[in-house]
Amino acid sequence: MSGTVINPLPTRSEQSAEESVAGASKIIQERMEAFNRGDLEGLQNKHRDDISEGNKKADYPTMIVDLPSKGKLYPPENPLSLGFVEMKFMTAKEEDILTTESYIKKGVVLDKLFQSLIVTKINYNTMLIGDRDAIMMAARIYGYGELYETKIQTPSGNTQTVPINLNDIPHKVVDESLYSSGENKFFFKTTAGTNIEFHLLTNGDQNDIQEILRKAKKPDARDTQLTTRLYQMIDAIDGNTDRKFIKLFVENEFRALDSRKFREYVNEIQPGIDMDIDVVDEETGDSFRTSVAIGLDFFWTNV
Repeated sequence: MSGTVINPLPTRSEQSAEESVAGASKIIQERMEAFNRGDLEGLQNKHRDDISEGNKKADYPTMIVDLPSKGKLYPPENPLSLGFVEMKFMTAKEEDILTTESYIKKGVVLDKLFQSLIVTKINYNTMLIGDRDAIMMAARIYGYGELYETKIQTPSGNTQTVPINLNDIPHKVVDESLYSSGENKFFFKTTAGTNIEFHLLTNGDQNDIQEILRKAKKPDARDTQLTTRLYQMIDAIDGNTDRKFIKLFVENEFRALDSRKFREYVNEIQPGIDMDIDVVDEETGDSFRTSVAIGLDFFWTNV
């Protein structure tokens, strides 16, 4: 996958709690200073060099995985602001995670997998969903290989098996001028002139959404997934941050036309991986563009 570099695993020395806290504070201070002087790229290069050159005596390898957000939407005190994470390769331990029934039933199996693979010390809940997708792609490539076959529907109405080299899947191209460096904050104005302040969803938001939906699940109840996601994303309506007010707006005032435009705008600015590919219809010989859906066999290769 583009932006992935193989590196040795850093040698971990035993540290006291005081040394660990002092080291973390020093790193945060280093990031803050680089952010303030506008030299985050220099700090990124330094950390890459530290990983690549300073730890070559490790017993097993790791890789550097670039994040689609480039770290631009995280505050400088967040390690994700460097724009990449260090990951280890999948082993039998991670295969244990993938087959743990309790994780599968709770819907947390992939989160458990990724947290096991990420070497960089981060708060996993703060990671953007689009960056998580890049972690997923790297985990699949370095766990079961870069080749993935999926089934798609062709314009002629047939089902066709398409082989994909996951290394060729690029990051989405987004207008980064809309990003406020170090801040996950955006604005959208409805056709009625209502100003919406919102943020892009994180892993923590996604977990909250799933918990809300789980608690609300009742026989014959309407599907509230859309409104729940909107409620989780929106931080203020015309400056009003009251959660009850926002909930009422989403359910009673957010017109369908504006809601659709809002979701389209979110998709435009959200960093992530681009799963659209060009395919040739085997029946007609015509080329068409389609979006690849990730199936159960992405990690569970025997499904």
